[in-house]
Amino acid sequence: MHTVLRNILCTLIGGSLMGTAAAGALFFSTAKVNKAKYPVFGVDVSNYQGDINWQELESQNVSFAFIKATEGSGHTDESVRRNLDRAAFTGIKVSAYHFFSFDSAGDTQADNFISSVSPDEIDLPPVIDIEYYADKRSNKPSKEETEKILCPLISRLEEHYGTKPIIYTTLPVYLRYIKGSFSDCPLWIRSVNCEPDLIDWKFWQYSDKGTLTGYDGEEEHIDLNVYNGSVEDFEKEFPKPNNKKALS
Repeated sequence: MHTVLRNILCTLIGGSLMGTAAAGALFFSTAKVNKAKYPVFGVDVSNYQGDINWQELESQNVSFAFIKATEGSGHTDESVRRNLDRAAFTGIKVSAYHFFSFDSAGDTQADNFISSVSPDEIDLPPVIDIEYYADKRSNKPSKEETEKILCPLISRLEEHYGTKPIIYTTLPVYLRYIKGSFSDCPLWIRSVNCEPDLIDWKFWQYSDKGTLTGYDGEEEHIDLNVYNGSVEDFEKEFPKPNNKKALS
């Protein structure tokens, strides 16, 4: 299929079926990943994966992981402390992500994340996960309303962590809010139907139906991701700090 047409279809499918993780759960992931082209493999996790054996994940070639930390201005994922502490004893490079709220101020959302994740606990930039939830899909906030919240959140995280935060999003949300306005932030794109090869992305979440061993939670699946580059590129861009805990 012609690349442009395929990406248009990918975007349309993403808009109608994959606007939220909950909606995506109803459908199978169909994206095909060229592992020779994208050899650096990772996951993202939250309390839904339950108790995680990080050494076992590492043994399955997991090189990076995004760990849910916070949501909005007041919620903290109950597994974030356990996951950050245990992942530090592996060679897996980690970051933590904040689920963006359209309903609370950017500064208070930044406070919530900063109080939960120390800069020396993460190897990759912090992440802002912005996607539709609840009624936001049918009652979309305006771009101006969203930027009023997102701009101070990005600024605070950049100042505190010393780097632009990664933005995780879906194709429809990317096109509505992120493209152009926040293109200087590294992009982690969700596209479970096809490769988003017309977008300049840093990480790609290609499946929400992955299955690995090493976790035991209410969710049997785990999200699968790749980095846009070689192993050498990944190691150069995100070197493992020397102050990480000794492997055990």
